[in-house]
Formats: sequence, structure tokens, C-alpha cells
Amino acid sequence: MPDASEQEYVEYLSARLPMLRRLAYSLCGDSDQADDLVQEAATRLFQRWSQASRADQIDAYVRTVVVRLFLDSRRKGWWRIRLFPAPPDVRRTEDRGVEERTVLWDALKRVPPRQRAVLVLRFLHDLSVEEVARIMGCSVGTVKSQTSHGLAAMRRLLDGAELMETTKGAVG
Repeated sequence: MPDASEQEYVEYLSARLPMLRRLAYSLCGDSDQADDLVQEAATRLFQRWSQASRADQIDAYVRTVVVRLFLDSRRKGWWRIRLFPAPPDVRRTEDRGVEERTVLWDALKRVPPRQRAVLVLRFLHDLSVEEVARIMGCSVGTVKSQTSHGLAAMRRLLDGAELMETTKGAVG
């Protein structure tokens, strides 16, 4: 890659890194895995920079790479390896917002990966159905059905979480 092209790559990636990290974290819910996804996406972008830099929608291309890397990682199963038995319990804090976010993240992590990717792209990154379909390489109808199934799964999981919290309060 010539020096000018390399400089363009560095400038582009530097400007988009926070957005890519948010997307990756939203998908996997783990800082280290998010960093791994972004690093792999950055590597792939560097390898294809001469073609990618000429694309009309380079942001869409990079988001697509991150989402597909996430989905591929879920198929491979390496993410199931844990160094510690469980993550620290952040629900013990006094900040109710942290507790609610934790409950939402816990529920989102239990939604199947394709549905999770659709929910993250649609609602956390505010992308249209058409953009999500393009990123995920599927039809608009598939995005709509995955959204519906994902939201239904979230409702079931969150109803269970609220029920558990109500029960704990009544018993304890």
C-alpha cells in the first residue's frame, strides 16, 4: 500500500474506531471480544483498503465486516471459553440505571446471535431495515422477522427478570 493510501486508511480508521467499538460491544457484550472483533475488522479493511476506499458506502462495508465476524465467531464457539467462573456482579451498585442496563445486556446476550445482531443494528445503531438487510446479506423480510422474534425473546426474558426481582423482594 503506498504511503498516501496508508495515511488515508489510518485517518479513516481513527475517525471510525469509537463507532466500530460501540457496534462490536453492542453485539457481543464483552470489551475484550469487542476489541478482538474491531482488530480483525481493521486488519481485513487494511488488506482490502485499495478497493474499499473507493466504495460509496465504506461505513456500511466496515459495519458489515464487524457483524459477519461476530456471527462467524458465534458459530466457531471459541467465545465459550472462560477464564473465570462468572463476571463480577455489577448489580450491587446503588445506581438503578446500571442495574437496568445490566438486566438488558443479560437478556440481549441470551437472544440468538442473528436476532441480537438485528436488534443491535436496528435499535442501538439506528439503522434502517434496508441497511441491516444489506449488512447481514439477507432480505428485508428476514430482517423484519428476526426483529420480531428477537423482540419477542427479549420480552420473554425481561418478563422473567422482572418476575424474579418481584419475587426476591417479596421473599426477602
